[in-house]
Amino acid sequence: SSTRAWATAACAGRRGCTCWRRRGWTRRTRRRAETDSNPNTEPRAFIKHLRNAEPVVGIFALQNCQLGKTKAGKPFIKCVLGDKTGRAPGRMWSATEQIFNRLPTDGFAYVEGVAQPYQGEMQIIINRLDPAQPRSEELADLLPTTRRDREQMYAAVSAMLASFENPALCALRDRFLEDAKLIGDFFDAPAAMSLHHATLGGLLEHTWSLMSAADALLHLYPDVNREVVLFGLFLHDLGKVEELHWTTGFGYTEDGQLIGHIARGLLILQQKADCCDDPDLGDQRLQIPPRLLRALQHIILSHHGVPEFGALKIPATPEAIFVSQLDNLDAKMNMALDAAGRHEAPNPEVKQGDFTEKLWALGTKIFRPDPMDG
Repeated sequence: SSTRAWATAACAGRRGCTCWRRRGWTRRTRRRAETDSNPNTEPRAFIKHLRNAEPVVGIFALQNCQLGKTKAGKPFIKCVLGDKTGRAPGRMWSATEQIFNRLPTDGFAYVEGVAQPYQGEMQIIINRLDPAQPRSEELADLLPTTRRDREQMYAAVSAMLASFENPALCALRDRFLEDAKLIGDFFDAPAAMSLHHATLGGLLEHTWSLMSAADALLHLYPDVNREVVLFGLFLHDLGKVEELHWTTGFGYTEDGQLIGHIARGLLILQQKADCCDDPDLGDQRLQIPPRLLRALQHIILSHHGVPEFGALKIPATPEAIFVSQLDNLDAKMNMALDAAGRHEAPNPEVKQGDFTEKLWALGTKIFRPDPMDG
């Protein structure tokens, strides 16, 4: 897919937008920014590396753009700005409804502002905010991408699926893997907009992580059906390839707004099961046993665990319970590690305390330091 092409293209040394670091705010550069909302001649400043009071200029991914009001009743814009290195809250205090109405809720925007530490993270105080459409080659700088090798993860997922012995599951597996568009989207899609694995390739990473963990643990539970668990993990979030879009920033598609990944996943599964029973297959025609199909459907319906989190059924088979608990573990560990920043060196410009703010998805603050440090 085109997404895979630009997400995996070598981008070291490529810079998308103007950064006024070391140059100052001159009349010449200001005139250029005001007449060209897509500058492409200067190194850009990435969010992860922003310093206090550093000018911020360029195109960023824009998420959850909202119009609020100050205590004095004046309008302001609050949003999340992102690039391949991370996300930062943005605030435009000089906003108007006219400016807000021109902006997408989720998409891309040209930003002029300044970086400012606030409550343990770097935020961007925005002076100018315009809708923008980056060129395809610039997208690799604007959207976060999994740090893991997608080809290797997909090879591991494929190897686990290839280990199946049940003829019905093998036939069903083949119907999925021969769908080039579905697999291409599975390779590229995020697993979520913001909570966990919210990166290009995030859905593949989440699925690979779950299947690898399951394969390592299932020997402890020999009476749990390994093939049903592994295939259920492959299927459980697959509907997100239709629920989310990622070529113009991360957001929900019309399908995602009206149907959602659980229902879409069920529909995809039923379609592939029907393909196995296609008369045109001749001797290879195979009806998926109803109980097996129902068990896989139940995993998709119940993997969120409880109705408050979106589950349509409570997990009621050993395989569904295993999938749901493992899915919850992987999602929460990804959120906790991202919040703690364990995978990257802290920005020295940001004075962080030992604890994050309370994360509503986890119900607690996260302790940042490695327990073995200090």
